[in-house]
Amino acid sequence: MKKLFPSLAVAGAFVAGTNMVSAKVAAVAMIVQDAAPEAEKGFTQVLKEMFIQGGAGFMGIVLLCLILGLAVAIERIIYLNMASTNTAKLKQQVEDALASGGVEAAKEVCRNTKGPVASIYYQGLDRAGESVESAEKAVVAYGGVQMGQLEKNVSWLSLFIAIAPMLGFMGTVIGMIQAFQKIAAVGNLSASLIAGDIQVALLTTVFGLITAIILQIFYNYIIAKIDSIVNDMEDSSITLIDMLVDHKK
Repeated sequence: MKKLFPSLAVAGAFVAGTNMVSAKVAAVAMIVQDAAPEAEKGFTQVLKEMFIQGGAGFMGIVLLCLILGLAVAIERIIYLNMASTNTAKLKQQVEDALASGGVEAAKEVCRNTKGPVASIYYQGLDRAGESVESAEKAVVAYGGVQMGQLEKNVSWLSLFIAIAPMLGFMGTVIGMIQAFQKIAAVGNLSASLIAGDIQVALLTTVFGLITAIILQIFYNYIIAKIDSIVNDMEDSSITLIDMLVDHKK
């Protein structure tokens, strides 16, 4: 009986300790679950308040620049990815078609392939019956047309990149002017009097710079993609002329 009592006491203490630990863990979990939505809600609310405090006029225009810029960037990225072609595979297919079925077979391969490289191949092959020089001129001329298609609307993206921070700086200047007007009207310098106007001025600048940074990243990617496709077009043009010269022999 004496041995049984200490054992029961230890078991009871163990159970009580386990219950306390479980209760603490549950309490911590409830606190974390309650804090997560509040933190998320707080960030969203702060972002909305900062946008509203920046002023509907300038902040709305900056937001419009961001939306239009992203629309142009996404459209260009989709177009450029669809315009990308496996030039090595196309070159081999055109070369095999020329050897087996002649120019018409090679043109059929180009018709069934998407992208500016295939279009340039087709234009060169279409003039191959006249002379190699005519085919070369057609390739050069149509290459310029395809380059214009690749660069379409990119200038609008660069415009939004330039105008977004300018609008932010303009909002900053206007906010500072309003702050100094209040100082001149009251006659004394009070931090609480001009803090709101200065905050508005800084917020417009911040949002304008953020918009420009985001669009600049997309712009650099698009330019790099265009340069890659243009290099493929130039290499393919030289390869096509060489193939036509060999086919004429």
